[in-house]
Amino acid sequence: MATFSVFVDAGFLRMQGADAVKMDRQLARLDARSIADWCQSLSTRDSGVFATDRSKFLRIYWYDGAFAPNHELFEKQSRYLSAVAGTPGVQVCLGHIAEREPSYAKPLKKALRQTAEGLNVDSSMLMNEFLKHWKFVPERRQKGVDTLIALDLVRFAIGKTFDTAVLISGDRDLAGAVKAIQDLGCRVVIATPDRRNVARELFELADELILIDSENLKRMFR
Repeated sequence: MATFSVFVDAGFLRMQGADAVKMDRQLARLDARSIADWCQSLSTRDSGVFATDRSKFLRIYWYDGAFAPNHELFEKQSRYLSAVAGTPGVQVCLGHIAEREPSYAKPLKKALRQTAEGLNVDSSMLMNEFLKHWKFVPERRQKGVDTLIALDLVRFAIGKTFDTAVLISGDRDLAGAVKAIQDLGCRVVIATPDRRNVARELFELADELILIDSENLKRMFR
């Protein structure tokens, strides 16, 4: 019997899924069990790829960015990721989260210094006073996640772990890995909340594209 595995870029699904159902990204939390149920249901789809008698769901590979141990959110995130990893059929693979000052911070600080000079006041005092009333929310980016997905796609395809890879991501950086496993004889299905969030390079390579509808997306969020 043919098998398929699902590769979930959790950051992609969390952000794009939240936008699709009009949910605040900062409050969105994915529910691993509901996602696993949706993946399992793919085997009952009436298609040549997912017909029940031809395809069996193997497992989900869940990719996410993790905070460093000294980060204030590390413990809370660790409990969540532990719950995800404890979900039957889900295997968690972690990159890391890099934080940096938001892009608007530098020009804003420059404007404040120039304002201080124009008013003939100490710029350091003005900046310190400003920061008492304003907090820059850092921009967070996943690092290493795409690399992990690409490596696993190729590694498992070489080991013939699956016949079809269902990829919930839209990053163009994965195009090379997708092409590589197709050359090894595997099919690649892209699943996404919105076609527009899938890079052209991935869209053109995909053997099939599945849109995750709003009802299923709502179930995937707590």
